[in-house]
Amino acid sequence: MSLRQQIHSLLNQEDLNFLLTNRLPRRFLTQFMGWFSKIEQPLVRDFSIAIWKYFSALDLTEARKTQFTSMHDCFTRELQPGVRPLAMDPRVMASPVDAIIGAFGPIEGTRVFQAKGFPYTLQDLLGDEENISDWVDGSFVTLRLTSSMYHRFHAPCDCTVEKVRYFSGDTWNVNPIALRRVEKLFCKNERAFIRTRLGGDGPCAGLHVALVPVAAILVASIRLHFLDVLFHLKYNGPTSIVCDAPFKKGDEMGWFQHGSTIIVLAPKCFTLDDGHEQGSHVRMGQALMRWTG
Repeated sequence: MSLRQQIHSLLNQEDLNFLLTNRLPRRFLTQFMGWFSKIEQPLVRDFSIAIWKYFSALDLTEARKTQFTSMHDCFTRELQPGVRPLAMDPRVMASPVDAIIGAFGPIEGTRVFQAKGFPYTLQDLLGDEENISDWVDGSFVTLRLTSSMYHRFHAPCDCTVEKVRYFSGDTWNVNPIALRRVEKLFCKNERAFIRTRLGGDGPCAGLHVALVPVAAILVASIRLHFLDVLFHLKYNGPTSIVCDAPFKKGDEMGWFQHGSTIIVLAPKCFTLDDGHEQGSHVRMGQALMRWTG
């Protein structure tokens, strides 16, 4: 067994993985990584990216550029045009990201699940002051980004962003091990709530879909193109921002500084598209949820 395989095997031991990724000073490590990843010194950049490649499935063949100024520049890379075809059926919601599908299914009243036996409510996630009626008894899907994936997220449909709310919080790891151990983890972590109204002339026009990007350890910064702010652990600006930002399906909306999770909340009559299951991979632009009304 190679050294890399031995280290992977060691880190896959659940107790050790949880200890190393959650019992360390999460906030300090996250702020340190935010600083370190932006260092543009060539030796630091090249060594960091080489270590990253060694321990992950990092594939840069689809990247728009091949030379990066820093590890952060590589994390937030753009893709070459045309490498993510869009599912254009107006009844289909495209995946906003490259991701692994986590928990999904019907929202039971206001109850959602981060893992089997670990529920949380829409109020826990979005706050008591938010109007959650659009998603009561609706559907949800959790999309987990790994460190090596493309980290930008895109509009799942033609839509207009009506509101953004920022929640400062913790930086728990959001891997499956932590989701099975930490109750209401998504509701404790730093996150943003993006409320969109679907456009177009199809059957879904006027309905509301929410995207909830959730930060995690090493990943506590969220950039949205239509707002001139960067949400991060030291952000102290307005937490609720009214918007009127139109997007076409597939338009880039923003990015994570490193990678984490996006929760998609959909109204009734949306279900996960055929062929998807928990643990399967989905690419940005691929059909994710389908209108069945």
